[in-house]
Amino acid sequence: METERSSTMAALKQTLLSISVSLSYYCIGLVRGYSAPAVPSMHETVPGLLPSKNIASWVSSIPPFGAFFGSLVAFPLMHRIGRKYTVLIASPLWAIAWVLIATATDWRVLFAARMLSGFAAGLSLPAAQVYVSECSDPAIRGVIGSLPALAMSVGILVMYVMGKFFDWQQLAWICCGMACCLFLAVACFPQSPVWLKTRKQYEKAHYSAKWLHLEGFTFDPKATHPGVTVAPSSASELKRQADKPPASVPPKPFSREALLRREILIPLGIGLTLLSIQQLSGIDAVIFFTVEIFRSAGTAMDSHLATIIVGTVQVLSNISALFVVDRAGRKPLLILSGVIMCLAMASMGAAFHLNSVGNTDFGYLPVLSLIVFMIGFSVGFGSIPFLLMGELFPTAQRSLLSSLAGSFNLAMMFTVIKTYHPLEDLITTSGTFLMYSVLCALGVAFVITCVPETKGRELESIQKLFERRTPHNHHSQPSASPREIAKRGHDNPAITVADELESKTIDTRL
Repeated sequence: METERSSTMAALKQTLLSISVSLSYYCIGLVRGYSAPAVPSMHETVPGLLPSKNIASWVSSIPPFGAFFGSLVAFPLMHRIGRKYTVLIASPLWAIAWVLIATATDWRVLFAARMLSGFAAGLSLPAAQVYVSECSDPAIRGVIGSLPALAMSVGILVMYVMGKFFDWQQLAWICCGMACCLFLAVACFPQSPVWLKTRKQYEKAHYSAKWLHLEGFTFDPKATHPGVTVAPSSASELKRQADKPPASVPPKPFSREALLRREILIPLGIGLTLLSIQQLSGIDAVIFFTVEIFRSAGTAMDSHLATIIVGTVQVLSNISALFVVDRAGRKPLLILSGVIMCLAMASMGAAFHLNSVGNTDFGYLPVLSLIVFMIGFSVGFGSIPFLLMGELFPTAQRSLLSSLAGSFNLAMMFTVIKTYHPLEDLITTSGTFLMYSVLCALGVAFVITCVPETKGRELESIQKLFERRTPHNHHSQPSASPREIAKRGHDNPAITVADELESKTIDTRL
């Protein structure tokens, strides 16, 4: 009975922490969704605020550029002041940005404020995800760790809904209030025990883990690695380690010799290509310019209502994706996702072509196309590339590779958003969506030929996929059972304190 009560309390506290910290991703969703209803509202209420289409494009697309720099600053902050305070720093920055937006009378102020909001998003992107992961037990980490991404899609949807009833200034004031709520929600929770342990603050780490009811967390200051306790999981493992011949000294994790190895370059190439496909599908052009897209498509449905429907579908699809990724596998879902997005973008291009030649008999085709596109994106390319980064990247270099991949993703996002309007002028809107369709098809071909299936594999066995084949590679180590892994708590392959010192898997979606 006592054990059951403790387990219930652990799930409750860890879920509350995750929901509170996920408010940062909710705020990121508000930043992402703001331009869709706000830019048309600015044109209607203050026509001179955005004097040209190019300026409107810059104001809409600049947040990912700011997030690129925010994500670079986040890593030293996470190491020095911890995950919690890195998330908290983003809150006042968002509040300042939204006040500047609400009171702006010049497009330059809007530009600077939007970039500041993106910078704050870049700070909280890695910090919030790591904070949640380190403060949850392995048994529930899968679901709890997915709450931030879900909160982001909810934030986008809420912005779409509010955009139907409020103008751009009112939206900014509401978002300012949400940034203040984020600070109050996160401030009452303890620091990450994993981070406290790496900083040798053992008493605080013990208190934090005890408050969260974390299982399997150890606090031996005399561990071989500063702040880390490495405990063999079984007697057989201890004997295997004792019988193991002394290995040669490996190169330093971030040396040129280590980074140019096959098992580093191939996973990095796969990760960067998947992130490129994710952005080149046109997802953020759709999110940032949804209302504008529907208006220019001449759809028979109210553009704001159509935007709300698309946002709702995205949220529901994200929820459903939580329950299939470990059952269907990564590769099949990526292939299915790419095929659906390819067909949906082709249908969207056809809708714009029909509208350009005066055929208005397919008024609902743009709405249906984007609904199907959001479903396809959410079940695969929306989340699996980030999941694969954590599985494919070697542990010792994961922090560097994840940082590089995250910054690359944000740079690609900025490029896609900024080039949407120039592409419209160059190859027409129809041609732009058909181009996205072709890129999705190329992505499917890449997944089929180059991406390995990682479902059910341990992290060590995944990393061995990219090593050069030798006779020794064919002898695999016996794998631990799920029950044995769960008993290890935070000292298990999914998340370890040693990983914290050298690496972290970061979700860097904006």
